Amino acid sequence: MQIESAVSLKPYNSFGLPAVAHTLVRITGDADVRRVVDHPQLGRSPKFILGGGSNIILTRDMPQVVLKVEVMGKRLLEERADAWVVEAGAGENWHDFVAWTLAQDHPGLENLALIPGTVGASPVQNIGAYGIEMKDRFESLDCVDLLTGRTLTLNAETCAFGYRDSEFKRSLAGRVLITRVRFRLPKPWQPVLGYLELERKMTETGTFTPTPQQVADWICAIRRAKLPDPAVVGNAGSFFKNPVVTPEQCRDIIGRDPEIVHYPMPDGSMKLAAGWMIDACGWKGKTVGRAGVYEKQALVLVNRGGAIGSEVMTLALAIQESVYGRFGIRLETEPVVV
Repeated sequence: MQIESAVSLKPYNSFGLPAVAHTLVRITGDADVRRVVDHPQLGRSPKFILGGGSNIILTRDMPQVVLKVEVMGKRLLEERADAWVVEAGAGENWHDFVAWTLAQDHPGLENLALIPGTVGASPVQNIGAYGIEMKDRFESLDCVDLLTGRTLTLNAETCAFGYRDSEFKRSLAGRVLITRVRFRLPKPWQPVLGYLELERKMTETGTFTPTPQQVADWICAIRRAKLPDPAVVGNAGSFFKNPVVTPEQCRDIIGRDPEIVHYPMPDGSMKLAAGWMIDACGWKGKTVGRAGVYEKQALVLVNRGGAIGSEVMTLALAIQESVYGRFGIRLETEPVVV
């Protein structure tokens, strides 16, 4: 267990926001968590779990004990007649893990390629893109109770996954630290290609039966074309959730804004495109202080250089008020604001 003091968190959050952790502990396995729990000072202190830092907005220094998750390793755990079960440490980079599964001929995660963050964060957020959510491929995970030090194995039912949501944002928030995640990748592999951008790629390339690697390459190209690289422009990916409304609410909004982008959901509700709404309110490319709205995708807020957390949140609040004033919809933020 490695304990450090007065650690700058700027390199550990993809928005590049300044903040300092009074105490940071690097977690490389379950035993490190148990050492923290049993420690005479650290055990009693409030704790904050930090993965890849791609889904947080830091607005202040961190008095909590920051547990930096660095549990590594990936392997094929089991091959069944109907699926491959693969496992990865919570500290593994998510995209690198997706690339590894494809290199091992274990497809099924290709639609989630290039999503920033770590494997351990994927169930917290129930990450999703291009027709697939993490829960569609989830098998189980291991986590350590931060009160008792016990290792627990949780299934999908216990995790209670929802749209960009899970029990780790509710009753389990701050109570457990995820150390390993397992994924069930179904056999035979079937591509998920129901998005317009993927259909365009098939038409452009003349490839209508793509391989898993080709799907992953298309997804990466699409994401790179419209989303900034956090290594170049600080950001936390999609800043707002796409709101889900009733059919009646959707019809009312369409009556006022016929061009609004919307999608039917399996339960009969309607998902509205938050990025379209923000763009319609004139925010694309705008700046507040040193935080701004990305020129190519209004759903992404960016660090123009030297931004602080309060500037980001001032911009976010202004966008929320603007969208509410026009559409009567209160946008929810995706990143965790600290």
